[in-house]
Amino acid sequence: MTEGSLAGEPSIYSWKRRLLLLLTSFGPGIMVMLADTDAGSIITASQSGAQWGYRMILPQLILMPILYLVQEVTIRLGLVTGKGHGELIRERFGMKWAMLSVSTLFLASVGALVTEFSGIAGVSELFGIPGWISVVFATILLILIGLSGNYRRVERIGIAFGLFQVFFFAAGFMAHPSLPQMAHDLTQLPLQSRGYLFLLAANVGAVIMPWMVFYQQGAVIDKGLDTRHLKAARQDTLFGSVFTQLVMVAVVIATAATIGRTNPNQPLNDIQQIATALTPFLGQIGGKLIFGLGMIGASFIAALVVSIAGAWGIGEAFGFNHSLNQKVSEAKWFYLIYTLAHIGGAILVIASVNLIQLNVDVQVMNAMLLPIVLGFLLVLEAKALPEKWRMRGLYKYVVWVLSGIVMSFGLYMAFTSL
Repeated sequence: MTEGSLAGEPSIYSWKRRLLLLLTSFGPGIMVMLADTDAGSIITASQSGAQWGYRMILPQLILMPILYLVQEVTIRLGLVTGKGHGELIRERFGMKWAMLSVSTLFLASVGALVTEFSGIAGVSELFGIPGWISVVFATILLILIGLSGNYRRVERIGIAFGLFQVFFFAAGFMAHPSLPQMAHDLTQLPLQSRGYLFLLAANVGAVIMPWMVFYQQGAVIDKGLDTRHLKAARQDTLFGSVFTQLVMVAVVIATAATIGRTNPNQPLNDIQQIATALTPFLGQIGGKLIFGLGMIGASFIAALVVSIAGAWGIGEAFGFNHSLNQKVSEAKWFYLIYTLAHIGGAILVIASVNLIQLNVDVQVMNAMLLPIVLGFLLVLEAKALPEKWRMRGLYKYVVWVLSGIVMSFGLYMAFTSL
């Protein structure tokens, strides 16, 4: 063996090891970020593009690093402590605070499921299929996926559905946006307008969902990751943050270049209204099929993630088995909660006479929960992590300030809606 080959072996080994860590770590970040662009977020982005044109693109881009920084704290807590968010709250603050946290999480999860199931129902109705049929089918499929007893399988299926969101990029391209107008509007932020501020707050509130924190912290644990995977897990989260916000940008562009150009005041409160408004510009394929497939992917992966997050959080707080890698007989309470969340969300959608108001109420509830969730997250980062793993210096203050801004916008949207 030559000296050169001996000298090259450590670098080859190191390269292979880094690649393996990267591949094994990817998934939780992409999964939770694809779920972040859920049905409610897509409707919010559509309204933003229709009413304010390309002026809502810059805020979507600015939200990329904010989304990453908040979720980076989440993965660090999970990888270093090896404990879920609910478990850390119980250990550090007691059972009462843990119960408060997970009870609000479960309400937010069921509320989010209402949004996702209403999105699925809306798409099926575009093609003449009664909404209750699609909701029942989706509920059964989601329950079976969760009961499979394998986290990695659940993750692969979820990401496969979530990647349907690439169809939103096609919709944005088919809308033939005006690049000069887009460049001009990027610098125009009408912050003096209450209408613009409300939609801006809605977009900010739609970026950080309470269930995202519980899900990603639990996911890195269920996947068997530890501190060796921290760098790769950060890359996974960064990629997901960029992708999900680019999806939002694509939706803003699709509606800004079409509805926003001809009828910016057209109501866009549900999937049917958005698809109907887009069809004259994008045709039946673009307006219904492409947009519908993107919405199905967004709604399905979000329904999967929020239900798992809710069941994980309750299992962590009360201390019973709560792993997707366990059989139903080994974690019966976890799977029961997961199943009941889907059934409850489906019943609310099928029985509701006013899904639009229900979806608005869900967004308001999420906004009001943001200070609780982010407050616990930042305090746990400062108290539960060993000194070497904590934020420090300028980075720490940047994360705290940005989290404060997100919470402020969330409360603004909640109180304005109420």
